Amino acid sequence: MRPSYFDDIKVGTKTVSKPKLVTKEEIIDFATKYDPQPFHIDEEAAKNSIYGGLIASGWHTASMMMRMLVDNMDNETAGLGSPGFDDLRWLVPVRPGDTLHMESVVSETRRSASRPDMGIVRAKVKVINQKDEVVLSFHSIGMYKTRPE
Repeated sequence: MRPSYFDDIKVGTKTVSKPKLVTKEEIIDFATKYDPQPFHIDEEAAKNSIYGGLIASGWHTASMMMRMLVDNMDNETAGLGSPGFDDLRWLVPVRPGDTLHMESVVSETRRSASRPDMGIVRAKVKVINQKDEVVLSFHSIGMYKTRPE
């Protein structure tokens, strides 16, 4: 497998991850550690919330998306990380038993003006459930090595 350099990434390129089943246990485990609000960790309290049942933390959903994204990368990717993202939205609650997948579409590529050995890639990222509902969306910003001369 050859590395995916900035030069290999084209506007319009779509990536789709494998599906991921979300379990009640992982929702509660993540939330207990990082976001212990009642509607994430207590089934009875969650039933009486505005959500009507247990839901995943938005940060858990974002973490699952990150895992799907990384699992979809080439093993030898020339990725250099990310300076951030824009417009993060949690649109539909994620519930136990949901099956999620991630879709990413490259919307912009540009070579860095200050670092010619690096390029910037923007993409629209969505996490979608089994009902074809977008549960999370954002615009990513990724940095990649350019192909060596």
